[in-house]
Amino acid sequence: MSEQIQLKRYGLFDTKVPRYTSYPPATQFAGGVNAAVQREWIESIAPGTKLSLYMHVPFCRRLCWFCACRTQGVRSDEPVRAYVDSLLQEIATLKSMLPSDVSLARLHWGGGTPTLLAPDMITRISDAFQDIVQWEPDAEFSVEIDPNEIDQARLKALKTGGMNRASIGVQDFNPDIQKIIGRIQSYETTRDVVDALRDLGIKSLNADILFGLPEQSPERLAESVQLLLSLTPDRVALYGYAHVPWMARRQGMIPTDTLPTPEERLQLYENAKKLFLWDGYKEIGIDHFARADDGLAIARDTGRLRRNFQGYTDDTCDVLIGLGASSISKFPQGFSQNISATAGYQSAVRAGELATARGHVFTADDKFRGRMIEALMCDFEVETADIVSSFGVSEDTLNQLYTQASKQFAGMVEITPTHFRIRPQARPLVRMIARVFDAYDISQGSHSAAI
Repeated sequence: MSEQIQLKRYGLFDTKVPRYTSYPPATQFAGGVNAAVQREWIESIAPGTKLSLYMHVPFCRRLCWFCACRTQGVRSDEPVRAYVDSLLQEIATLKSMLPSDVSLARLHWGGGTPTLLAPDMITRISDAFQDIVQWEPDAEFSVEIDPNEIDQARLKALKTGGMNRASIGVQDFNPDIQKIIGRIQSYETTRDVVDALRDLGIKSLNADILFGLPEQSPERLAESVQLLLSLTPDRVALYGYAHVPWMARRQGMIPTDTLPTPEERLQLYENAKKLFLWDGYKEIGIDHFARADDGLAIARDTGRLRRNFQGYTDDTCDVLIGLGASSISKFPQGFSQNISATAGYQSAVRAGELATARGHVFTADDKFRGRMIEALMCDFEVETADIVSSFGVSEDTLNQLYTQASKQFAGMVEITPTHFRIRPQARPLVRMIARVFDAYDISQGSHSAAI
């Protein structure tokens, strides 16, 4: 039996499951977490805690048809400046609540397109973050950069503000595919931005590329991967394009008959993976690759790899606080999410309040299941003793879950006295196997295909 036929037997090509960038997934968030709850969580952050902060900019100069992110088109700077004023107010409100003895270890600007901010806006926000808490000496400040929406003045403002890691979206370099997905971005434009970043002393570079795009063939994707490799990124995310026009109406511009089949998607992924491995990158989880000296590869090798809303990370902070419309925070007590609508978010923060709209309070069950799912997604195995000692769960409880997964995925997993493991050939099934450990009903959620 070929590998594809075997994987098909387990439903790989027609099953929709969460991406498990959180547990429970954001589709399970509800209204029980409000501003008062989040304030309590912020004020109770333990002394000496290292914080991770995320800032969301929900604007783009143009809307790419393939994108399903929370963003809106904007033609002028006027609404962006108003939004920046709200962000500064939210940062000030957060500062007033934070304990005095915490520090900043990670800062990430995402979107949308953070680089559409004018240099003076970048400086105002950067100064506010520099002032909010003491920064760790090795703090990482990363920014998502659109090569079509950046110039030297903005790059210098970001560098002056402390940016030391950049993330560039590539998607695909083929011009025909770019036209279909509404994202025109030449290799030369991307290369010039990479060169400018290197010239500024930005030594850490991430890049995103997609498989499963319309009209994408193994040959076209191989060419795009080889062009990307010529830019020598330190880490790469090889994401599967999720066609969800019922969630992102702009994706309706993409003809469904141009999309590869699920079986073709798997082949596209496998071919691209070989190219990254041949070039010396290490495989990280299900969709990332990193050079051996990159923090992500080191985290994988030392058991510190984690998964959050940005995908795989070496960020081990216990507290992640999201700023901006729709942004999500994670505390030891649970998740909170800001109001998604920009107007509603701005109204709340201008009143001096947190913009919390919903969230989830962790139960003891959530915590151990969440850690098991994260371990599977990161390491493809669960260490039984770690779960027992960290969460007080009995081995009998774990063995029942292991047995359930083993029955459902016979021959794809193994149970040992110390571990539950996913066999190498079954790694494409990891999200489906993780679903066995998920106690929530995902039938009502809008999830993406397993491959």
